[in-house]
Amino acid sequence: MGKKTVHVSDFSGAVIGDDADVVRIVVLEHPDLMTGPVQLEALPAEVESIDDAALDVVVVDIFDAHGDGEARRVTLNASEFDALATGTPMADVLKTAERVKPPKTARKAPADKLDYATMEHAGKPHRGKTTDEEAELVRENLDKINERLAAEGIRLIDPANPEHAARYGFPEPAQELTASEG
Repeated sequence: MGKKTVHVSDFSGAVIGDDADVVRIVVLEHPDLMTGPVQLEALPAEVESIDDAALDVVVVDIFDAHGDGEARRVTLNASEFDALATGTPMADVLKTAERVKPPKTARKAPADKLDYATMEHAGKPHRGKTTDEEAELVRENLDKINERLAAEGIRLIDPANPEHAARYGFPEPAQELTASEG
């Protein structure tokens, strides 16, 4: 059994015969749009006039005493906005206006950043500094952690390895004496 998808214009209800003729329109803002952007489908002929009907608009944020520090966003015709500049053409006003820097946001830790002070990630090789919490966890649970590392195909932690001993706080392994030293 097969399935056939029939596209119908959201504007006229007309059946769109060929999938290649489907025009997808995403409505980002509309006075009646309450739940965020929506997608519509239409015939090419139904949307030919959209470009001709497009408006030159300006979107501004207004910060004044009425907003309690919050901006009011206003969209208006570009010609109406341009008329506000009476001494100098608006194009010149915009060229010399002070640039606005986007607000700084608090830097968040990446969502994929691993917490090596947990049983799930302790002992995995990493470039960062080994925290006291991770080192203690490794020392107290070495067998379990090595079992997990082996299952994940990661190198095991060897307390006799000077690098591992230093990283996780194991006692330094004794240096073997050579025959010439002993």
